[in-house]
Amino acid sequence: MRAPFKSVDHVQLAMPASREEDARSFYVRVIGMTEVPKPPELLDRGGVWFSSGEVALHLGVDPDFRPATKAHPALRCTDYMALLRRLSNHGVAISRDERLIDGKARCYVADPFGNRIELIED
Repeated sequence: MRAPFKSVDHVQLAMPASREEDARSFYVRVIGMTEVPKPPELLDRGGVWFSSGEVALHLGVDPDFRPATKAHPALRCTDYMALLRRLSNHGVAISRDERLIDGKARCYVADPFGNRIELIED
C-alpha cells in the first residue's frame, strides 16, 4: 500500500479570542517566524497564521480555550543555540530536556497562551 500522506500542511494551535497581537509578538518578534495573511473568507474567525521555511503554524480562536500543555508541535531549529539565547533575552522560560534523543538537544517553551512547543537541535 502506498503511503497515504506526503507531508504536513500545517499545525493548528488554539488561542483565546482577541489576542492576535500577543501571538504576533511571540511568533514574529521573539521566535522569528513570518506572519502569513489569512484567506479573506477566514478573517472573521480571528486568529493568525505564521510560517518559517516549510513550517506552517496556524493559531485559531477557541471560545473555550485551554492551552495544549502536553500535545505540541516539535520544531527543528536551524540555529538552536541562537534561538535559545533569543528566547532567554525575551524572558521566555526554557525547560531543557537533558536526554539526547538521536543525539539532538531539545527543550520546551510555552507561547503566550500556555501552548507547549518543543524545539529540537537540527
